[in-house]
Amino acid sequence: MRITRSLPVLAALSAAFLLSGCTASVGDLTGGDTAVRDEDSGEVTESGQADVFTLSVGDCLDEQTGEEISDVPLVPCSEPHDMEVFGEITLDDGEWPGVDVVGQQADEGCYAQFEGFVGLPYEESTLLFSSYMPTQQGWEEFDDRLVSCLIMDPAGKTTGSLKDSGI
Repeated sequence: MRITRSLPVLAALSAAFLLSGCTASVGDLTGGDTAVRDEDSGEVTESGQADVFTLSVGDCLDEQTGEEISDVPLVPCSEPHDMEVFGEITLDDGEWPGVDVVGQQADEGCYAQFEGFVGLPYEESTLLFSSYMPTQQGWEEFDDRLVSCLIMDPAGKTTGSLKDSGI
């Protein structure tokens, strides 16, 4: 499962924010609740929507459907959730290489980080991984090169982190 990020909505929201002359979060602009993070640790303490570009390794989230994703439902890892960000990859600059190449690089990069996060090789684990990766428009217009690696348990929601779980 590969999921791409979408920037047109983010660009429009950013423009609205800059033109408004007042402070607002993406959640405020879209009418949704914004996830709250602890100022010191950066951990999510209250569930809510977050810009896909603000994801950090260790963030837990619920599944977001669609081909292009601009915001995601973050939840504290202590609550049941569908996925966790377990790694990040920054792709090399250059011309848009195509969705197949970006997907292959995302798969290879996430695969390489899997064992270090879980504590078990991917082939021996029951867990699966996926990724959020740049779209062509994001690549060309906004220099988006970030891949967020996502880990999940196909058996269902998990509670707590899958880091060092060995499953």
